[in-house]
Amino acid sequence: MRNVIKFRVLFLMMLPTLAIVIFNNYLPMFGVVLAFKNFTFSDGIWGSAWAGLNNFKYLFQTDIAWLATKNTISYNSIFIILNNVFAVGLAILLNEIRNGRLKSVFQSTILFPYFLSYVAVSYVLYAFLGESGFINMTVLKGLGIDAVSWYSAADKWHFILPLVNTWKNVGYFAVVYLAAIVSIDPEYYEAAVIDGASKWKQIMHITVPMMFPIIVIMTLLQVSRIFNADFGLFYQAPLNSGALQNATEVMDTFVYRNFLLNGDVGMSSAAGLYQAVVGFVLVLVANTVVRRINKENALF
Repeated sequence: MRNVIKFRVLFLMMLPTLAIVIFNNYLPMFGVVLAFKNFTFSDGIWGSAWAGLNNFKYLFQTDIAWLATKNTISYNSIFIILNNVFAVGLAILLNEIRNGRLKSVFQSTILFPYFLSYVAVSYVLYAFLGESGFINMTVLKGLGIDAVSWYSAADKWHFILPLVNTWKNVGYFAVVYLAAIVSIDPEYYEAAVIDGASKWKQIMHITVPMMFPIIVIMTLLQVSRIFNADFGLFYQAPLNSGALQNATEVMDTFVYRNFLLNGDVGMSSAAGLYQAVVGFVLVLVANTVVRRINKENALF
């Protein structure tokens, strides 16, 4: 109680954020009950009949649900690897740029895609991949290759989506890792230079090991959302093309289609709860593995 009185100003400053978290993250948890009900709008949440585990049975019996599960985990696993590898490399590259003004220009440039909405990204993609886009009319035509109908070729989007995700997010991760690099004591590098260490050895034996704790934290945060897909990337960027569903159907688009398009509230809630539980278990498992290797790098 003494601490509350002593730091009352800080607690008051925390209240708005706490209210937002409770309102956005905790109050909606009461909606979990819909996953176990045969919901109808006329009866409401509490008046609708209980369905038990029927919504989950139907969820796991549909091929599209398993496709969405496979795609979600596969894509997010690839995203985690690409985002971390390219972001670490880009952060190291930026750190090697000694000119402060030039560094700030690079940071602004790489961060720009992160703030673009996927509506804007969809226009950029279409300018490149449309029937009269840059790839077909300039690149392929110049090479004497027939135009490709990109928005009908599902197999090609297994490569396009990771590229788009990396382009959009690598700048954000790079800035986080750059902050970690800047905090490294310069004396380590000075000692390495005296010992005759090359720039590559300095990176591999000083920079990367000193960055490792933040890399682990960022990876764990991404693993916690491995069962949540970026709706804009998989729905808006490919223009919701039905021909691409095998490559773009993930849990978030699956929930959207069942809820807004099919009106199946119970099924959507069951899928959402399925996402949350699996994500929670995965982050616990990942954190346990990290804790066994090095307790200091674990989140909790």
